[in-house]
Amino acid sequence: MAADCIIVLATQQLTEFLAVVADRPDEAAAQHAAVECAVRALDADLALLMVDGGVVAAVGLPLERIPAYALAEIAAGRRSAFRADGRDYAVTLTQLGGAVPGILVLGRHTPFSIEEVCLLRGMARVLELSLQALQLIEAERRQSAENDRLITSLQRRQRLFDELSSVQRAIARREPLRRILDQITASASELLDVEMSGLTVLDLDDPSRTSLIASHGISDEGVQRLQAMPVATLGVAGLAMMGDELVAVDDYANSPIAVPDIVRSRLRSVMAVPVHEDGVVVGALFVGSFRGVREWDRSAQDVLRAFAEHVSLAITDARTLREMSHAFHDSLTGLANRSLFTTRMENALATAGSAGVATLLVDLDRFKVVNDSLGHAMGDRLLAAVADRLRECLRTGDTAARLGGDEFAVLLPDVSGVEAAVPVARRIVAALRDPFELDGREIYASCSVGVAYAEAGSTGADDLQVRADLAMFEAKKLGKDQFAVFEPAMRESFQKHLQMEADLRRAVLRHEFELRFQPIVRLRTEEISGLEALVRWQHPERGMIPPMEFIPLAEETGMIVPIGEWVLREACRQAARWNAQRADGQKPLTVSVNLSAVQLERADLPQLVSSALAESGLPARCLVIELTESLLVDHRPETLDRLREIKALGVRLAIDDFGTGYSSLAYLRNFPVDIIKIDKSFVDDIGDLPAAAALTLGIIQLGQALQLSTVAEGIEHIGQLSELTDGNCELGQGYYFAEPLTAEAMDDLLFPS
Repeated sequence: MAADCIIVLATQQLTEFLAVVADRPDEAAAQHAAVECAVRALDADLALLMVDGGVVAAVGLPLERIPAYALAEIAAGRRSAFRADGRDYAVTLTQLGGAVPGILVLGRHTPFSIEEVCLLRGMARVLELSLQALQLIEAERRQSAENDRLITSLQRRQRLFDELSSVQRAIARREPLRRILDQITASASELLDVEMSGLTVLDLDDPSRTSLIASHGISDEGVQRLQAMPVATLGVAGLAMMGDELVAVDDYANSPIAVPDIVRSRLRSVMAVPVHEDGVVVGALFVGSFRGVREWDRSAQDVLRAFAEHVSLAITDARTLREMSHAFHDSLTGLANRSLFTTRMENALATAGSAGVATLLVDLDRFKVVNDSLGHAMGDRLLAAVADRLRECLRTGDTAARLGGDEFAVLLPDVSGVEAAVPVARRIVAALRDPFELDGREIYASCSVGVAYAEAGSTGADDLQVRADLAMFEAKKLGKDQFAVFEPAMRESFQKHLQMEADLRRAVLRHEFELRFQPIVRLRTEEISGLEALVRWQHPERGMIPPMEFIPLAEETGMIVPIGEWVLREACRQAARWNAQRADGQKPLTVSVNLSAVQLERADLPQLVSSALAESGLPARCLVIELTESLLVDHRPETLDRLREIKALGVRLAIDDFGTGYSSLAYLRNFPVDIIKIDKSFVDDIGDLPAAAALTLGIIQLGQALQLSTVAEGIEHIGQLSELTDGNCELGQGYYFAEPLTAEAMDDLLFPS
């Protein structure tokens, strides 16, 4: 909400200040109005304007109550506080330039913020410009009283004041900067009675060059010629910028600084004045006449300076507006940021008469894969492209925001029910399902969307966002690439999820995990050749929890790292113990351990595997690391490097659930694989569906051709065993041979008494 205050101060209060000061008829009235408006705008207790050492306007505290020495110290800038009538006042001040220097001082019981000080400086600058204009008028009025010949000049000054007031109001209304600058150049031409005027500014990328950004009376060809011009070749305008001073040439053709090309254009007289931004020269405002030699008197110079000052004010204000926009918009995508999104949601929920508000939380499903595999630059481009598609799915009054990372949000104000948000959610899911073409390659990034709705005044923005978050979490659980609408039951489900996470963290500390071992047998002889280690969670209250319930949560929370390390070390230890008990001449048993994507991200994974082997005494050839195809789909270059390091230890690698992923042949070619494990879904149908049998046998033949071992998973009856044996499948596992057994039960199976 502090940011909203900045916007209010920078727009409403500044607009009021400009209007109040610009409408005053004389200098004294403008001074008094300025201090009154400054007190209101900054919520101050007192304000005073000092000019030439004396106080010309004051409100709040009578001057006699302010100690004279304190007033002098404040004016000199050596004091930032004083005490009067038993109360402490913090003060801030800003200088006013011009013919007679002045100081605008504000005081109150609480310190002033940086934003308020900046606003005060802006007000002082506007007051200074207005006073300059009023002083010009006042000077003309005095001269007109002495000589009627000055009536025309007075009218011109009044026109100047009117034009400058019009410019100030345009700035306060936040009209487009280009329109304001065009207005200034046109007004300068009219008031100075010249045929040509222009504004040229320094190039941000190459400050040695300038470009014309506003003009009046310059042909299109001339405008083109004045783009990307070196400062040194700009003649009078260039000299004004380089010397930071007004340059006026009455008879240009006979001037020693004349540029031949400009002389040939028949320019007779020219004048230029520098334009500043925060005191730094950023360009020049110039005027010229083709009709004849023109004497640029003091009055004409003051007019051009006044317009140049307003150019500076407009540019500075536009920059402030840009900075405020950046403070409330995401720099990468241009969408609203979290702060602005929350503010708009709060306003929509508080708007009387509004039917209701819907919000959609959009989370990309595969962004980490893109970021990790293709680099952050490509990831940023993908986020920008996602933002473009989101905009295309919305109405004019809707808001799209990037909350951070790959998380986006949409606000649908004034909708009658959640039914109005469902088509939007459906459009977003469909839009992001289509591939993105970046640098000639297709990139996929589906999304999960949570939808929530609330009637105006029924809840707060935070609660509505929580509902959308819970719905998005539900969409993720349902398999991603879809949307879910919030239902109250989701809170209970999420609470259970949080409880499960807490229990899982305690389980790691209390060692509540156990290993089960399922035999892997040679199909022709049914001899046990190896074991697969499978982790189970023995919950103290809920009993045995199957892996599918806690492994995804362990991967999400990172708990899979300590769990996976324990599984690896314990599996190696048990396998080494059983091999030590086997009779001479028996081949050693292998042990297979599943590896998750989170574990594969660890840079020290090869060292961990080496340590587990060394501690247990298990030979490296007896350890098999199993990887799912889906894990290999999303691999990074570092993934392949780690697998090669593990392979170099002598450990064998297996692809689990083979045939369920994408481009399996590519993995077999690129990864150092030794074993493929045929997914249970193929084995289930092998005796019933000829196509399934043919596909399974094709996988077996592929393994043989590549000299890879094949393991069939999920063998449950003799028919499946016969088909696989006849098809020359080497190994298998499943309930037909044995279910996953405890270490004690495996002892009895391996070494019957």
